[in-house]
Amino acid sequence: MDKKKFYMTTAIAYTSGKPHIGNTYEIVLADSIARYKRFQGYDVFFQTGTDEHGQKIELKAAEAGITPKEFVDNVAGQIRTIWDLMDTSYDKFIRTTDKEHEEQVQKIFKYMYDKGDIYKGHYEGLYCTPCESFFTESQLVDGKCPDCGREVQPAKEEAYFFKMSKYADRLIEHINTHPEFIQPVSRKNEMMNNFLLPGLQDLCVSRTSFKWGIPVTFDEKHVIYVWLDALTNYITGIGYDCGGESSGQFKKDWPADLHLIGKDIIRFHTIYWPIFLMSLDLPLPKQIFGHPWLLQGDGKMSKSKGNVLYADELVDFFGVDAVRYFVLHEMPFENDGVITWELMVERLNSELANTLGNLVNRTVSMSNKYFGGIVTDARAAEEVDEDLKKTVLATLPNVTKKMEELRVADALTEIFSMFKRCNKYIDETMPWALAKNSAKRDRLATVLYNLVESICYGAALLEPFMPSTARKIRAQLNAKARTIDEMDTFGLYESGTRVTGTPEILFARLDIKKVLEEVEAKKAAPAKEAPEAEGKETITYDEFDKCQFQVGEILSCEAVPKADKLLCSQVKIGNQVRQIVSGIRGSYTPEEMAGKKVMVLTNLAPRKIRGLVSEGMLLCAEDENGGLSLMTPERPVPAGSGIS
Repeated sequence: MDKKKFYMTTAIAYTSGKPHIGNTYEIVLADSIARYKRFQGYDVFFQTGTDEHGQKIELKAAEAGITPKEFVDNVAGQIRTIWDLMDTSYDKFIRTTDKEHEEQVQKIFKYMYDKGDIYKGHYEGLYCTPCESFFTESQLVDGKCPDCGREVQPAKEEAYFFKMSKYADRLIEHINTHPEFIQPVSRKNEMMNNFLLPGLQDLCVSRTSFKWGIPVTFDEKHVIYVWLDALTNYITGIGYDCGGESSGQFKKDWPADLHLIGKDIIRFHTIYWPIFLMSLDLPLPKQIFGHPWLLQGDGKMSKSKGNVLYADELVDFFGVDAVRYFVLHEMPFENDGVITWELMVERLNSELANTLGNLVNRTVSMSNKYFGGIVTDARAAEEVDEDLKKTVLATLPNVTKKMEELRVADALTEIFSMFKRCNKYIDETMPWALAKNSAKRDRLATVLYNLVESICYGAALLEPFMPSTARKIRAQLNAKARTIDEMDTFGLYESGTRVTGTPEILFARLDIKKVLEEVEAKKAAPAKEAPEAEGKETITYDEFDKCQFQVGEILSCEAVPKADKLLCSQVKIGNQVRQIVSGIRGSYTPEEMAGKKVMVLTNLAPRKIRGLVSEGMLLCAEDENGGLSLMTPERPVPAGSGIS
């Protein structure tokens, strides 16, 4: 039976600079939805990427003394690095400078022009360079851009325009007959009352005052305006062809099931984009969700205010999954969320360290202390067990309902409510008291089994939101991953299984005073230059050509006993599996390694390391602190592919 498809996108990030945590929130939110849909059995295609044209990019590149392409290559690399750092599972990262995208945008523009939807004229209005948008005087707020609050400048130039009014009534009818189309409802009301019902103005879709854009094929002094260029990524990225030769993937995946965007660009996605699709005679996306902003404690993040937080900075203090938990849990469905260092520490200590981490630690420790780590269902049940089981089994439908409504924060709350019920169960059953009575040994075993089973169930639900933590929990309990079809049963944990000997602390409590001191110290410290690799003797091309580099897929990975730095990986390369020992334990856990696609030097002579044969070398980059980052392919490629 074919899986039901689910195609979702984020807005593509603008390559004007490094994304802050508010921008990063969107990719983490999207990832949690994509992972949950996969857990439900959907055939998910999750696309993200970068928006790389426009006047702002041209100006920033000139200021930096480099070409616009060099500028966007650098920023796009930063964006992708942060998306990967946050453990996001996108299927495609599209760039609007991709050749295939640019060619289709040109064909789309020509198609719309030939159809009569685009015409040539002159534009005179007030222009906001950061937003790449024109406004009338009446649309300004206090004389400034209504979207970003910055100054606008008078602008006049020859331009092509799209006839928005031609499709306005059709769009209004679609919105009225498809209440799920724009979410939350407040965004729908804003678009209808402020833009559609008063009457749409024709939209400027080309520019002549700068060159960094996709040229209009039949009038090359014009470049295609950024919004027509950027929005079409949602179809070009899955193989749309304006000439009628669209890919099988496009035919399968379009229309999109969900466009996930920030509330500041809701107008472009719910008015301009649907109208462009109508012009192309394509179906509209099923749902567009305009999520709120994540604000710093003193308001919207901006570099000018000096209040910008970046994901990599937060990860240094809290770890990836703690940051994922925070941004997902603290963002309301409709209203803006707030992030501060103090709030991050409070949540980590109360929810992650106490509610979850302490639960896992206590359960593993008691299993080791009382039964040598062996978890057995002795079936010595009591009435209190039934209430625990009822709570556990009710969590899946509760979480699914919240996720269907895109109430991700509420879904996480449901999972942690289940973990809190487990902690209450410990207080109710008092295993330490049962352990003092030999006649209660079967009851003690049953209590611990129920706890382990409940935690395994919770880990399966937690994985879309905190994937690394879920894997670590399973590893400590020596448990298998669960499918959604197994989630209607309590008692799947195999009786007689041994948990890990020494429980790993999932989240260590932090002292807010020390954290704030470290933050201030980092701000005051001079910026470190990137480490320069040590120079080596020059080699000839023929010597280099002897090296064989291939893509490998890590099937499994284990820590090497009594070796603090070594991991032993089983790596699939084509039709063979090789064992490779690497000194990267300080940067990766075995759980993080499994499933990664990596770059491997495959014709290195085998050698023994700590008694283990190593049959190749994993390629890594090293930062100024000695941290290692595996070199991974930019796009999905099969294991065994050559690297040249």
